[in-house]
Amino acid sequence: MPTELAAVAVDVAPTAWSGRDDGSGAEHLRWHHVVSTDPAAVTAGDVAFVGFRSDEGVRRNKGRTGAADGPRALRAALASMALPSRQRALDAGDIEVADGDLEGGHARLGRAVADLLDDGLRVVVLGGGHEVAYGSYLGLTGSGLLRDDDRLGVLNLDAHFDLRDEPVPSSGTPFLQMARDEQAAGRRLNYWVLGVSQPSNTTTLFRTADRLGVRYLTDTECGALDREQVDAFVEEFLASCDVVHLTIDLDVLPAASAPGVSAPAAYGVPIGTVERVCAAVAASGKPLLVDVAELNPSLDTDQRTARAAARLVHRLLVTSAVAPFLPPGPDMPEPQRPETD
Repeated sequence: MPTELAAVAVDVAPTAWSGRDDGSGAEHLRWHHVVSTDPAAVTAGDVAFVGFRSDEGVRRNKGRTGAADGPRALRAALASMALPSRQRALDAGDIEVADGDLEGGHARLGRAVADLLDDGLRVVVLGGGHEVAYGSYLGLTGSGLLRDDDRLGVLNLDAHFDLRDEPVPSSGTPFLQMARDEQAAGRRLNYWVLGVSQPSNTTTLFRTADRLGVRYLTDTECGALDREQVDAFVEEFLASCDVVHLTIDLDVLPAASAPGVSAPAAYGVPIGTVERVCAAVAASGKPLLVDVAELNPSLDTDQRTARAAARLVHRLLVTSAVAPFLPPGPDMPEPQRPETD
């Protein structure tokens, strides 16, 4: 039986998942069949979801609010997706920023993420505005996942650098916050961005990125014909680090694929390219923390954005299940490689 894990402190308790049910056999498996709200049901190497119900950072950044409902919509979209092989997963519940105290929410999210990572779980944080990224970072750096001289790499799939220098944290500041924390710790933030939109980032932001040594590809360099360039970029990123923080701002996708975000992309990176990047990162076998940001259900036509986000999370977890960073234990059999689409 799985080793019992302690419950994680959250603001909103998890609820049971539900979805389409075609039968009880393993051939009918969907995510809602394998997600539990009981920490005793999972063990090291399994999946953990934690939500971040916040759009306070978006409000401060003068964007369109509504992303606080993102975790609910993402869970609903993921629940009925079919699994090619059995996994175990925990829904730990949500951190909620309901009083404008984003800084307190960041601290609580950091503690929850650190606890889950220290239990050896593969953690996916469901946002929320892109301010979620800094809370995830606090959890990663506050956990035991980074050991000794391990190198942290942050890969942001995003139309924006999110390096704004503002008096208060927002959805536009998380990576400058990280850079300052890393500098205070005597390190340089190893930050890479794929999908940057030139019209959406001022010259000041490009200069800040250059000053911090940020590596990036613009959206016009990530099209369907740019596969070799994108693959080389991701390969070089993975070679630069030992532990990965992958953060996905859904506004990296074209507006047709992701209308339900604060700032829909006029150009964007095709979802096929984004999914390929996610699969490559997950297949690397490196310790990995993932967060997904900016899903705004109130703006989402036909749940396109929620479905796109769920597809990316699904691909990450299915791929990482066959390249786990923890060796299988006595009660964690070697997973079977899933069939490709």
